[in-house]
Amino acid sequence: MPTELPASDYGLHQPTLDGLALHGWSQQNLFLSHDLTLALAAECRAGAAAGALALAAVGRGTAQAVRGDIRGDRILWLEAGQSAACDRYLVVMEALRLALNREFFLGLDSYESHYALYTPGAAYSKHLDRFRDDDLRTVSVVIYLNPDWQLEQGGALRLHPLDAPSSDIAPMGSRLVLFLSADMPHEVLPATHDRLSLAGWFRRRPH
Repeated sequence: MPTELPASDYGLHQPTLDGLALHGWSQQNLFLSHDLTLALAAECRAGAAAGALALAAVGRGTAQAVRGDIRGDRILWLEAGQSAACDRYLVVMEALRLALNREFFLGLDSYESHYALYTPGAAYSKHLDRFRDDDLRTVSVVIYLNPDWQLEQGGALRLHPLDAPSSDIAPMGSRLVLFLSADMPHEVLPATHDRLSLAGWFRRRPH
């Protein structure tokens, strides 16, 4: 199996880190290798075909509920060791965690991630990634698994920076988007085709 390069060698260079520092978000194209993107997409589709992807809920604890009017994706959480592709992906994200800590001293000590499949017409209303009663999620990550995506198919991630116009980011395969979890309202616009991604969060250590 080929060894994944550190995230810095995929192009997570200083301008990308500066984007996160200056604007609260940044984008990196071709973050994952093409073969790894295809392998992860295949695993997501296989999970969907097997019924392993569950309707995503909103809220936490007793307030948690499936609300199709707010969020329409199906998800499957990743665990180390579930597949070769998953483990390769987690190695890349570990390198990214270290790079973020070196640059910003964020105290990030863990990463959680799930597949997200939006079928045609599904969307996710404007929201923040950090829960009101849990402030450990610090940096949000989205990586797209749609190698042949066309702009006219929709499905953009719309970011709403607090002091700048909104930005729409198309879900092109291998593209990474990262932003500060507490400060970036965002939404997923509906698409005309299945839209596959990995959503993840770097979490800091509890106080």
